[in-house]
Amino acid sequence: MIRITLQYFDGCPNWETTDQTLATLLAEGWDATVERELIDSYDWAVKRGFPGSPTVLVDGVDPFAEGDPQPALACRVYQTETGPAGSPSIDQLRQALAGAEKGNSYGDQR
Repeated sequence: MIRITLQYFDGCPNWETTDQTLATLLAEGWDATVERELIDSYDWAVKRGFPGSPTVLVDGVDPFAEGDPQPALACRVYQTETGPAGSPSIDQLRQALAGAEKGNSYGDQR
């Protein structure tokens, strides 16, 4: 079973879009669970290595990580097929889950 952690902070509206997209994927039959983790302080962001909201961890790894992101209580920007967005696309999340099923945690995202 794939373990997905959706990290977010309350000030960012994009986490709810990601949460809905993950629910759609689970309804498609992916063998996964989703846990939501509220990041409610900068200190907690530093401790968790939180690069912004929303962050999706697949089996503990951020498949969308680029470079060496700094911890932040800010909305995150994803590069999607249609340009910059506040949430990864459903296809990007499918690829990340497919990668986890194959034994890696990042799919074809890099």
